[in-house]
Amino acid sequence: MIEIIPAIDIINGKCVRLSQGDFETQKIYRESPVDIAKGFEEAGIKRLHIVDLDGAKKGSIVNIQVLENIASQTSLKIDFGGGIKTTQDAEKIFNAGASIINIGSIAIKQPHIVVEWIQKFGAEKILLGADVKNEKIVINGWQQSTEINIITYLKEWSSKKMNNIFCTDVSKDGLLQGASVNLYKKILEAIPNIHLNASGGVSSIEDVEGLEAIGCSGVIIGKALYEGKIKLNELKKFIS
Repeated sequence: MIEIIPAIDIINGKCVRLSQGDFETQKIYRESPVDIAKGFEEAGIKRLHIVDLDGAKKGSIVNIQVLENIASQTSLKIDFGGGIKTTQDAEKIFNAGASIINIGSIAIKQPHIVVEWIQKFGAEKILLGADVKNEKIVINGWQQSTEINIITYLKEWSSKKMNNIFCTDVSKDGLLQGASVNLYKKILEAIPNIHLNASGGVSSIEDVEGLEAIGCSGVIIGKALYEGKIKLNELKKFIS
């Protein structure tokens, strides 16, 4: 069964959503991310994906207090990312209550550090984010393009035992136009042993069902929940 993973993106301590990673499009949904997280937990959700957008942009962790507050007031299993650059940063995030660190740009810029983390913390404690536009990786909070092909990239990391992945199609993120099912299907056919969490564009229960059907391990849902396109009670059939 596909795992439902709501997303909380943080700017200035508040829950926001962007469209296509553009900071100029930010929309604040709730002052208190803790209240949102509690609502998810009450609905039976067990996982949470938190991104410190300020941290991702700045290159250092900014909103760790939000993580501490959610971790101390809920029993959700949290993955947290944004601005994690050093082993000390990673330890700080684990100590603040996250079960998993989610990482992106550093895996391209300083892959040796990520390899060290796999050895130190275990691959299961790391969620590798692959942000994609036209099947090419984008980095630095989606602000910088690369020529790195997504499948080549994930195959390389899979060979290093890194198989927990979340992939975001930036061209669809925040637009509620449907998930990139064909892209995810292509990835899973090429690398069947990875645990792929789909992210970006999810706008309906049908999207979730479609992602489950092609073999995605999880789905990260953001704007669709905040805009009411997907109701929490509709997700109950996916929550064990």
